[in-house]
Amino acid sequence: MIKFLRVRNLATIEDLTLELADGFSVLTGETGAGKSILIDAIRLLLGEKYSPDYVRTGASEASVEALFETSPGALPFPGSEGDGILVQRQIPAQGTGKAYVNGVLVPVRALKDAGAAVADIYGQNDHVFLLHIESHRRYLDAFLDAQALRDDVARAARELRSALRQKQELETRIRDRAQRLDLLAFQIREIETAGLKPGEDDELFQTREVLKNAGKIAALIDQAIELSYAGEEALLPLLSRLKAVLKDLAPYEPSVPGSLRSVEEFAIFLDELTRGLMRFKDGNPGGPESLEAVEERLDIIDKLKRKYGPGIPEILAHLDTIRAEEKDLVEGRELLEELDGKVARTFDAYVDNAGMLSALRTRRAPELEKLIEKEIALLGMKKASFKAEVRPAPASLSDPSSIRDEGTDDVEFLISPNPGEELRPLRRIASGGELSRVMLALRSLGKGTEPAKTLIFDEIDAGIGGRTAEAVAEKLKSLARRHQVICITHLPRIAASAAHHFHVEKSVERSRTFTAVKALGPVDRVEEIARLISGTRITEASLQSAREMIAGSPTRERTKAPGSSE
Repeated sequence: MIKFLRVRNLATIEDLTLELADGFSVLTGETGAGKSILIDAIRLLLGEKYSPDYVRTGASEASVEALFETSPGALPFPGSEGDGILVQRQIPAQGTGKAYVNGVLVPVRALKDAGAAVADIYGQNDHVFLLHIESHRRYLDAFLDAQALRDDVARAARELRSALRQKQELETRIRDRAQRLDLLAFQIREIETAGLKPGEDDELFQTREVLKNAGKIAALIDQAIELSYAGEEALLPLLSRLKAVLKDLAPYEPSVPGSLRSVEEFAIFLDELTRGLMRFKDGNPGGPESLEAVEERLDIIDKLKRKYGPGIPEILAHLDTIRAEEKDLVEGRELLEELDGKVARTFDAYVDNAGMLSALRTRRAPELEKLIEKEIALLGMKKASFKAEVRPAPASLSDPSSIRDEGTDDVEFLISPNPGEELRPLRRIASGGELSRVMLALRSLGKGTEPAKTLIFDEIDAGIGGRTAEAVAEKLKSLARRHQVICITHLPRIAASAAHHFHVEKSVERSRTFTAVKALGPVDRVEEIARLISGTRITEASLQSAREMIAGSPTRERTKAPGSSE
């Protein structure tokens, strides 16, 4: 539900803050005072489209923000696990608007997708529930307590669609089987013949560099051996002479033995280095034939890289993949037969479950029809006829789109507002006020376990009065025990039945129009209801009638009205 609403620079609203509470709230005021602007502000928070004309003259942008209290997990937004989320919408005079949830930028479309979980608006053009017939099927199933059966149907539908996709993919692969098998065999043979080893290309690159510089390397090795071992002034002979001198000197100088050990260690290192250089020289013939063989090997690897992957690991991974695909193709006929059996079994299961759901809908839809007719009769549509039409929509394996999670029926609500008129789709012929009253009837029959939401009714009092107004008021009060209900009304009976009353007024200051909202206390509320009774000329009789209406309304749970400010 909405706990807090702030609107800035939207039409005639400059800066308005409104605190809302649980239960039943009404907004009253003169026609044109700006009541509908508040509903428009909530529409924006629910992801509705906007026009730059919404922005107040002279302002660069309008903004709306609200704190929604939701059940845990009701909304798929960051931070919505707690008691509430803050939703903000910015409407620029020029450019693209933005939406935020708990300070995080989100697509505006996300607000629209999630809005149905927190609020419904029922006005002249807002009956999305009734105007989209898929909602009719959901409502009927909820009335029937058929969720478990719906879940079985949806699960069978998903399994069947999955099996059909697998079969279609396998059939497509089998159609191109011969050509594909030839290609796979060629690729497998080409890679296997190469006999690739991980890291081989790096080793070959290094070997190629050695072979390209074989002459230079040999000269450097000879020079190193000359300096360390073979030359007249080579290091190893000199070190041998140095060791002999140090041995003779050791008895006379204490530091010499340590230095002698260092010289001996260096001589050992130099000897190992020299032997290693000799082995390297002997093991690298460095002929042109060797270089040519390395180049040929690298060329083979390079061609495979261009075809199958940037490196040897990727080429070998591709080899594993195409081997598996070759095996699948070889075994494809057997798999296809298995999938045919699986499709048949899952289709039978889907049809059985969907058939049970369809039978339940058909058998018990008349119960809903009678209850709705009774409800809407109390709401001023005494002669109206209502029908929940269940139409078969058979599933077919040749049309996967016909395999629906909702089963094999279409459900649509039909209405005949007056005797003698043909039943026709509710979404096409009912007026805004009639739609609001039908929606109120549907909501009144809703299950007590449904999630709490904010339900906003606009124009529900169009064309009604007297007992019908009393019935509407009672329905709204009853609905407010499970939901937060907000109603814009001009009827004193409905206004007197609310737990919280707000007055919307428009004023002109310095040639500018301003809309403000005031939470009415007991005295002001009596005067406002008296105004609704008698118009601008409030009399003691109208005041007394207002007091009696409020006293006769069983909303004794009222607390101090939540506040509002401009």
